[in-house]
Amino acid sequence: MNTIIQIAYFAAAVLFILGLKRMSSPVTARDGIVWAGGGMAVAVVITYLWPDMHNYLLMTLAIALGGIAAWVSGKRVAMTDMPQMIALYNGMGGGAAAAIGAVELSKTSTEHGVVALFLAALGGLIGAVSFTGSLVAFAKLQDLTKRGALFPKAMQKQIMTGGLVVFAVLALVMVFIHPYGPVVFLFFVLALGFGVIMTMPIGGADMPVVISLYNALTGLAVGLEGFVLDNAAMIIAGTVVGSAGTLLTQLMAKAMNRSLANVLFAGVGTSDARIEQQSIEGTMKSIEGSDAAIMMAFAERVIIIPGYGMAVAQAQHKIWELTELLEERGVMVKFAIHPVAGRMPGHMNVLLAEAGVPYDKIYDLEDVNAEFPKTDVALIIGANDVVNPDARTNKSSPIYGMPILDADKAKNVIVIKRGKGTGFSGVENTLFYADNTRLLYGDGQKMASELIQGVKGL
Repeated sequence: MNTIIQIAYFAAAVLFILGLKRMSSPVTARDGIVWAGGGMAVAVVITYLWPDMHNYLLMTLAIALGGIAAWVSGKRVAMTDMPQMIALYNGMGGGAAAAIGAVELSKTSTEHGVVALFLAALGGLIGAVSFTGSLVAFAKLQDLTKRGALFPKAMQKQIMTGGLVVFAVLALVMVFIHPYGPVVFLFFVLALGFGVIMTMPIGGADMPVVISLYNALTGLAVGLEGFVLDNAAMIIAGTVVGSAGTLLTQLMAKAMNRSLANVLFAGVGTSDARIEQQSIEGTMKSIEGSDAAIMMAFAERVIIIPGYGMAVAQAQHKIWELTELLEERGVMVKFAIHPVAGRMPGHMNVLLAEAGVPYDKIYDLEDVNAEFPKTDVALIIGANDVVNPDARTNKSSPIYGMPILDADKAKNVIVIKRGKGTGFSGVENTLFYADNTRLLYGDGQKMASELIQGVKGL
């Protein structure tokens, strides 16, 4: 029986890896999710055959309740709320790993030895931090918390440093001295609190990186607890998720030209990180939808840059309809996606795919930037910080050095924007004051409809 279980776990691990591989391409991503889901189903079913397994009723009840909750919430969640859902579900994985660590540390037997206790403590610590940190990230994305920091910066550093020392001491106590219930309880209370303290000061503009980081931490926690339980499926799945999350975190930080430490402790997007803006030359110039439609209809090349504002307005379908009308008139249209556009990695890609935009029309920053100087119109809908020229020119800006989409180099720029407010980072965008920029004020979907009607009327 043990051989069958190990073979099943190996098969599940292979499905996890193949599924993750297929998720790397938009063309095969849907199949990749199915493959990985199949691997998880195999791992869950075979667990029922594990020797000395009991509590089958509780296991089945938990799986049923969790499955129903995930099915219902997954069906109902809006595409604009997808980042929040990812953060929430990722937190559940970290919480599960922390719960396993708590159970193992609470056992009176030390038959697994000091190493197993240490791994259980480390996995529990990482899982607990990921759990509460992900919940705070969810709350920030859902606008349930204030954008400002929870503590003044000086106090943040003191609390974080002191918390790390406490965790280290408690970990040593639990490893070398047999852990008892009250000690384990205190350890996890502090670990959960540290997740909150670490995440609260981080600005909303940095949430894509934070979500990726906690995804990596959850995978690491699951892998560590897999060693404790001697469960090959957990080890492999946790390692794969942890390594993929780590790579994605590095890519996101690189896309913002910032170190991970800077993301975690600098606080870009929080109230104390906002700086007094230098005086900006020029004024914001508005444009009517009909005029913008004429400009785009008679252009040769158009690049559309979507951002979170498009997601909020649910305007992706209208934008694709506009694209089809422009292409019927012989206009070459491309979509430009910044790596950190939206509230999570790939957010804009998912929205455009949902609207039916072909994958070959969607270009990454590195592939499309050279196209802007020969582009007649750059249409920006809901994007802000990722097209801010200050990232190239203003050394005093919090976003200085971040690679951006070179929309300002297009001959004409049209920005669909609700109002004159700043982006999620709180940094004023000098592009909006440029001579070649016109702002089309209003809801993204409504303005896209005006552009559609304008093009149809020509």
